[in-house]
Amino acid sequence: MKKNTVVAIDGPVGSGKSTISRKAAEKLGFIYVDTGALYRALGVFFEEKRIDFNTNVKVDIRFIDKEQRVFVDDTDYTDKIRTPKASMLASAVSAKPEVREFLLELQRSFAKNNSVIMDGRDIGTVVLPDADIKIFLTADAKERAKRRYDELILKGTSVEFDDVLKDLEKRDYDDSHREHAPLKKADDAIVADTTGNTFNESVALVLKIIEDRL
Repeated sequence: MKKNTVVAIDGPVGSGKSTISRKAAEKLGFIYVDTGALYRALGVFFEEKRIDFNTNVKVDIRFIDKEQRVFVDDTDYTDKIRTPKASMLASAVSAKPEVREFLLELQRSFAKNNSVIMDGRDIGTVVLPDADIKIFLTADAKERAKRRYDELILKGTSVEFDDVLKDLEKRDYDDSHREHAPLKKADDAIVADTTGNTFNESVALVLKIIEDRL
């Protein structure tokens, strides 16, 4: 293995990118960077403050007890960002070219001196186009919606499955049709379809793709 290995994992909402990438990074001893959390945190921050994006905002990723936490203007927003509303707010702010440009160097900085697994919507195509390994993680829309629904119910959020599916399909459309850095598979990415897989099977699939190329 070379000194640093950079893995880019892209895919649609609900494909399990965050949980699968986190576990794979843990098993490999890599740093895991959840870029979607940055957009969620900014979306919630702007909504709370009732302001539009401006470059005076300070965004940090900090690792506390090996867990990624996202701070906006020195306030930890991590516990506020795993909701359907935060997901839609993230989609809105991520469509703004100035927001993506603002966060670009922050994301790239983690890949300069560390072995990382970074997940998002445009990691392999825009953020880390020279990543050593690129994976496009996906699954059937209804299965992705069921996973997201189960996750929200487990957290005590009152939601209907049909609403979760509708939000997911809208997010898929918005993410893949936005003008700036749309969600798409990088030409050299390997597709990992986890439809029908257990969590452990999905982690094993991603680990095999990575380990086969190290």
